[in-house]
Amino acid sequence: MSLSLSLPAPVAAYFAADQGDGDAVARCFAEDAVVTDERRTHTGREAIRRWKTEASSKFSYTTEPFAVDEKAGSIVVRAHVAGNFPGSPVDLRYAFVLKGEKIAQLEITA
Repeated sequence: MSLSLSLPAPVAAYFAADQGDGDAVARCFAEDAVVTDERRTHTGREAIRRWKTEASSKFSYTTEPFAVDEKAGSIVVRAHVAGNFPGSPVDLRYAFVLKGEKIAQLEITA
C-alpha cells in the first residue's frame, strides 16, 4: 500500500486484511454490513467472510490503493489490482461507508 495515502483506520485495515483470509476481512465489517462486488450483494459478516474466502481461493492478486477521496459520505479508494484473474490488471473503485470503527457498506466497481 502506498505510504502517501491517508486512509481511515477501518479502510486501511480492510486493505491489509485483503491479502490474508476471509476471517480477517470479515472482522473489518459491522455485523449487518453489505458488500456489492461483481453485481452480487453479500449481507452480514458471515456472508462477507464466505465471499472473500471464495474469491481468495480462486485467484491470487495484489491490491495497491493509489487515490482516495470523500464523496457524499463515502470514502472512495481507487486501487490497482493485479493477479491471475481474467482481465488482470485492472483499476477498481472501492466505495466505503463507515459506521464507527467498522465498515457498514462496500461497493467494488470498475
